[in-house]
Amino acid sequence: MAVDYAKCAKEIYDNLGGRDNLVSAAHCATRLRLVTVDNSKIDMKRLENIDGVKGVFSNNGQLQLIIGTGTVNKVYDEFLKVSGMTAATKEEVKAAAAAQQPLIKRMIKALGDVFVPILPAIVASGLMMGLVEALGKAIPSFAGSDWYGILDLMANTAFTFLPVLIAVSATRVFGGNIFLGAVIGMIMIHPNLINAWSVGSMDAADIPVWHLLGFPIRQVGYQGHVIPVVIAVWLMCRIEKWLHQHVPEMIDLFVTPLCTVLATAFLTLGLIGPVFSIAENYVLDFAAWIITVGHGIGAMVMGALYPLTVVCGIHHMYNVIEAGMLSAADGLNIWMPVASAANFAQGAACLAVGLKAKNLKTKSVAVPSSLSAALGITEPAIFGVNLRFVKPLACGMAGGAVGALLGAIFQIGATSYGVTGLPGFLITLDYTVQYAVILVVSFVISFALTWFAWQEETEEAQIEAAAENAGASAENIKSSAENAESAMDNRNAAAKNVKTSTANNQLNKQNAEVMQPSGVSGVT
Repeated sequence: MAVDYAKCAKEIYDNLGGRDNLVSAAHCATRLRLVTVDNSKIDMKRLENIDGVKGVFSNNGQLQLIIGTGTVNKVYDEFLKVSGMTAATKEEVKAAAAAQQPLIKRMIKALGDVFVPILPAIVASGLMMGLVEALGKAIPSFAGSDWYGILDLMANTAFTFLPVLIAVSATRVFGGNIFLGAVIGMIMIHPNLINAWSVGSMDAADIPVWHLLGFPIRQVGYQGHVIPVVIAVWLMCRIEKWLHQHVPEMIDLFVTPLCTVLATAFLTLGLIGPVFSIAENYVLDFAAWIITVGHGIGAMVMGALYPLTVVCGIHHMYNVIEAGMLSAADGLNIWMPVASAANFAQGAACLAVGLKAKNLKTKSVAVPSSLSAALGITEPAIFGVNLRFVKPLACGMAGGAVGALLGAIFQIGATSYGVTGLPGFLITLDYTVQYAVILVVSFVISFALTWFAWQEETEEAQIEAAAENAGASAENIKSSAENAESAMDNRNAAAKNVKTSTANNQLNKQNAEVMQPSGVSGVT
């Protein structure tokens, strides 16, 4: 039975909570995609029972109604007439849906969107860094060789200039000029600023300071940082857009870039930087204290929280804690097992996603990122996979907590710092078995939790796929019927032609007999 497109559209509209509850509408090959203000005003059961609607689900802030191929576009046209809305593209609907998401989800999505394009660079660098550092620890003579020097340079380049990569990618996400974004990123790691990797070992009095308009600005770079760079670029894009709207076109070309860079740079170095520096110090003091809490409780807490400090780019400051431990009386680094458990667990969660995922793009990112994490470089796994899907990050935190707890119970101590994960065996030679146990436990717990907790396809997505297949099957059946009907018409036409040809032959024969003269003799 054919669908009444107008009736279907009208019934859909009547159960959506009114025009004020609608933000935008679009459609794809099989689904009507709607963004609404408040889903609680929608009568989902009535929508599911409408003739022509094969399924209803909500995904990523969109209400999607499965209608079917060849039908959805006609229902959509009628829906626009009924609702008075204007047509929107799928991209516009996705943008509107993203704007309706809670702030924390928008922030996580923004970080994911920033990191996905630069993942190949940091995955390659991460794997190379892990291998080079492992070889340097395993073969001391190699660590002082020219080969080590050039390979280390190649390996750490992406992480040395990570703020620039992040700035360019973030500018694309936030809609600014990517070259201005690159300038902001380069300002934040300018060689005239003290490298952030070494500032932790300096006395505060030795750090040079600029005094501008009564405000002190520390001359410290942002190597390895993530959040300050993203915030700075977001601010830059807002400033740039505002200037484009208010600066006359005649002088926009040079006024807008100049004012954008100057304003953003001063705010970054004078406001964002100091605030983040204060936060870093608090986190560092907390980490130094929590690791001393007895019975393994402190280690367990830090094993869970460690990945979050990686997200903030603060983890490089922990070298100060490790160096202090090594200079103490017993000279053992008890921080390293905590970091190893946390990193290995995140790698396991990432690997679970890579093995379970059906999406080839997800697999291609997750599997190599998990190998990098196993070697101690977790940024590709955390930013490229776990943080984007959230549940793998949480499962990894659980596995890291248990592994760190075991490390404290076993009283594992490293003789150096700078490596974690598999290369960590080289600096825990007196605790090889115990160290292997914490890695295995961290891996198993994180992998298992992620495998069962994370789902790539929701039940609604499976329903959608089934409906699309059903729609495709219906189209194939309809096409087959049309072909059969066409073939029948052709056979009927052929039979009619044969019949017509026979009748013509008989008529020609009769005409020939009539035209022959009677009484004509053949005798001469």
